[in-house]
Amino acid sequence: MNSGSGSGGGNSGAVSGHGGSGHGTGGRKDAYAYGRRNGVNLPALRGHNDALVLDLLRGAGPAGLGRTELAARTGLTPQAVSKITARLGADGLVAEAGRAASTGGKPRTLLRLVPDVRHAVGVHLDRDELRAVRVDLAGRVVAESEGPLDFRAGPEEAVEAVVRAVARVVDPSGPPLLGVGVAAPGPLDHRVGVMGRVTGFPSWKGFPLRGVLEGRLGLPVLLDKDTNAGATAAAGAWLRATWPDADAEADINADADADADADVDSEVEADVGAGSGTGVGAGPGGDGHAGGGPRTCVYLHVGTGLGAGLWLGGGVYRGVRSAAGEFGHQVLLLDGPPCRCGARGCVEVLCLEAANRGDLAGAARIVGEAAANLVALLDVDRVLLGGRVVAAAPDVFVARVGAVLAARRLDPARPVVALAGAGVAEGAAEMALAPLFGHAG
Repeated sequence: MNSGSGSGGGNSGAVSGHGGSGHGTGGRKDAYAYGRRNGVNLPALRGHNDALVLDLLRGAGPAGLGRTELAARTGLTPQAVSKITARLGADGLVAEAGRAASTGGKPRTLLRLVPDVRHAVGVHLDRDELRAVRVDLAGRVVAESEGPLDFRAGPEEAVEAVVRAVARVVDPSGPPLLGVGVAAPGPLDHRVGVMGRVTGFPSWKGFPLRGVLEGRLGLPVLLDKDTNAGATAAAGAWLRATWPDADAEADINADADADADADVDSEVEADVGAGSGTGVGAGPGGDGHAGGGPRTCVYLHVGTGLGAGLWLGGGVYRGVRSAAGEFGHQVLLLDGPPCRCGARGCVEVLCLEAANRGDLAGAARIVGEAAANLVALLDVDRVLLGGRVVAAAPDVFVARVGAVLAARRLDPARPVVALAGAGVAEGAAEMALAPLFGHAG
């Protein structure tokens, strides 16, 4: 099935704009953090401050934010924020969203992100199908394509399929593309973009998928596991939806439009002392959160395989070797049926056998038992479910997984169980958008 809907798009030329602004910030914990993300007050990190402002405007949606709110949330001065927003406006990334109602002073000008000025593509490379989407800066899908794929045919044929799918969703006359995110079955090495020995598909081991695709597409490519992309999509949408109200942080009667003509040197000088610490991304508690909101979640993907994406500490946790999240290969039944990984009685083989014989309630219970182990180990706030098997009976999976967690809880405050609300391809596109907003890709 192929649907190339939507208008606007990206070309296949070099990335323009501020696509690399999220780099060079060290080992900070990235994500849609709660509350204030402090600006860094060094001229060399101007792009970082631009990314902070863009991220806040993205979270605010079409309603936008005033410069005072932006200053309060970033720790930058109003003069610095005015200079930053002027730069972003000149690049077409930011526009006025109207004026806020006056509370006695001068009505504040509200600013918003312009979603259509840049796009990104996400590709979900599954074992038997491929789905590609093009999204705008708000993460909205503007074009998509899907069709069959034979993962067993090997990497070269899959590369050709990805190139064709990307061509179907882009519009060469539209806005530039920031890049392409590709989500594939693991294991793989996210850092160098090389595939591992995918269970049941040994020919993929060592294939440099990211580099090959960059050469074919002429665009930056990010490669990650499908479960990590799913976690990125699900957690990102969830955290943006629960962004805290900053009214308490800002004096809404203040006029932040002044001093917009300050030069770059005065901008940097003005920033000093206003949130100038090095705790990038840290909120009042120093952990990237303002408190009161959920902080961690796991995304459980039940499709042709079974895996987990771990959203811990404000971002995807991949592990030292990019191998975290092999949820499907924990053993639930000693001496159970053989799994394609070589073990017996794994969650994956038990769950998929139940699903294949039509026992979706039984499959959901098996996922719930494994999820309960994971929750007990990691103490997460939310369990998000996705994948084609879940999509076949979403209410069943939410109810059965929730029931197991309720029965096995050691703490009265058990995590919320919900549907992911976004797909793996969307998460892959989010990885390509991430650097523009100051997040790790």
